[in-house]
Amino acid sequence: MATYAVGDIQGCYQSLQRLLEQVNFDPAADRLWAVGDLVNRGPESLNVLRFLKSLGSQFTAVLGNHDLHLLALSEGIKNPAKAPTLQQVLQAPDCAELLDWLSQWPLVHAETVNECDYLMVHAGIPQKWSIKKTLKRAEEVAVVLRGENRVRFLQEMYGDLPDQWYRGIEGYDRLRLITNSLTRMRFSNAEGALELKTKSEAETAPDGYQPWFSYPRKSNENTHIIFGHWAALDGDTGDSVLSSRIHALDTGCVWGKTLTMMRLEDRQLFSTDCAERL
Repeated sequence: MATYAVGDIQGCYQSLQRLLEQVNFDPAADRLWAVGDLVNRGPESLNVLRFLKSLGSQFTAVLGNHDLHLLALSEGIKNPAKAPTLQQVLQAPDCAELLDWLSQWPLVHAETVNECDYLMVHAGIPQKWSIKKTLKRAEEVAVVLRGENRVRFLQEMYGDLPDQWYRGIEGYDRLRLITNSLTRMRFSNAEGALELKTKSEAETAPDGYQPWFSYPRKSNENTHIIFGHWAALDGDTGDSVLSSRIHALDTGCVWGKTLTMMRLEDRQLFSTDCAERL
């Protein structure tokens, strides 16, 4: 049995299937993790969701910003005409079933594999948050997503402010900042404030900001962090203080590059060239 973590699929169903064939993935024995952004931009978001759901307990995911956007579209919060690659999902006869399944996934997943602690998140972990606090804060969002205030949360989640944690933060400001930190973050400053506009390579950080993974963590943790979201990194986190424990898996499949997967037992990487292009 092996456990594989795959980068941002974003509707690239054919690439996903080629990569699984490459590693001889056995859905009866092997497990698959996904770092979020299962949907959008690529051509087959519906097939991706149906396939991943069919894996049952052999599949684990965290939500990415595009997954949350799909949930918002399904509630009429944003104009679906501006997301043409998601129309196939929204118009599918099993749409409600698929989106209910999607909404059950958390923003963060932590598990020990082969005696090594892993934490999977879509975008990153703020440097001032311990793993324990990260899991607790992610659960706050998960509870709302699964509860009666789901639609209100999806309405309120859009926006870049507040950009920094402060004592007493509460309500939808708190939930929005947690969500942005875990699903949209790339750059932050030494005080932990987010910069959410820039999507370029790590070396071109805005003045006063650095990639979130370049800061020493608040506590001395040995957890390996798996994330996606940042295609411009092309899987390279450089020589940061955390580089041996940080694994960037978004290698820009939907942009015509590759889809990448890591086997957690030995951290070996596998990739396949993009089978779909925008």
